Amino acid sequence: MKFINKMTQKNKVLMSGNEAIARGAIDAGCVFYAGYPITPQNELIAYMGEHLPDTGGIFIQAESELAAINMVFGASAAGVRAMTSSSSPGISLKQEGISYLAGAELPSVIVNVMRGGPGLGSISPSQADYFQATRGGGHGDYYCLVLAPATVQEAYDFMRQAFELSDKYRIPAMILCDGMLGQMMEPIITTKRKNKIYSKPWALTGCKGRAPNVVKTLCMVEGDLEKLNLSLQKKYKEIFAKEQVAESFLLEDALVVLVGYGTMARIAKAAVRRLRAEGIKAGLICPKTLWPFPKDTLESLARKAKKGTIVLAVEMSYGQMVEDVRLSVNGKLPVEFIGRSGGEMPGEDDIVMTVRSLVKKSRRC
Repeated sequence: MKFINKMTQKNKVLMSGNEAIARGAIDAGCVFYAGYPITPQNELIAYMGEHLPDTGGIFIQAESELAAINMVFGASAAGVRAMTSSSSPGISLKQEGISYLAGAELPSVIVNVMRGGPGLGSISPSQADYFQATRGGGHGDYYCLVLAPATVQEAYDFMRQAFELSDKYRIPAMILCDGMLGQMMEPIITTKRKNKIYSKPWALTGCKGRAPNVVKTLCMVEGDLEKLNLSLQKKYKEIFAKEQVAESFLLEDALVVLVGYGTMARIAKAAVRRLRAEGIKAGLICPKTLWPFPKDTLESLARKAKKGTIVLAVEMSYGQMVEDVRLSVNGKLPVEFIGRSGGEMPGEDDIVMTVRSLVKKSRRC
């Protein structure tokens, strides 16, 4: 079912997270997609296969994940907005190509709809790829810009942000969401508007009338690779300073602060409401960028927090994001953790009971 507002060119439509990501990519000006099927992101590749050619774009179901990421490398080198998508083990296969994209400073978007692991694991949702996404994942000193939607609307909206930030900084951008968000259906607003276009004088568009461009990641002259890495590090510091994003909920007077992203943020928000109803002053920080992690928000919390404030990281893993939370508060606040993995997740009741226990323990101390 779709409602179209002709005055604003906004459409209200019911979509799954996977479909919203695909629609968001097309509306953001993606003209090249290469991917390989894997559950639980198959609705994404199916949507791109059906609708991207209608806009003049190119869709390729590659013969493998390795082929797909290298096709994205070639398309990006030609100057077009290009992307791929997969789920956890498929992303592992793409890591060499992602490192090449980072080394060549080629903008691109990679979507990981996370499933349980390690290994082939299961098709159930997970958040256990956090380290892989936020620490580069492949070889060498590099980062990807990582965005983490918590709603189907954000899954749509973040695609435009991912392409624009990727073009702005010439960096691979990753959308990291779990399989539950990928499969979940919600009504969203899609918007037709002019996309921000960045000049790409480095692109391989044919060199008639100008000096030829070269896109490569191999540096054989002594010192050249270090110069490239120093340039990348300078760029990463700029991104870390400028692009941190987090959402706060009932944080002003909170004495128990939950930190969660994606689907876990939604469950944590419900737990915060229940805890407030019980008289426990709970709040939530939901990171929207996982790299750069919103360190400034956590540092500010640690500086302003009242004595006895507790931070609780909630994850669909056995403890990955929690390390960035601990680094951010830098020992100024106690950081506790609750998490499950292997396709399981902490429920609202689990979080509420954990907070009750932490509050009782704190009062005894």
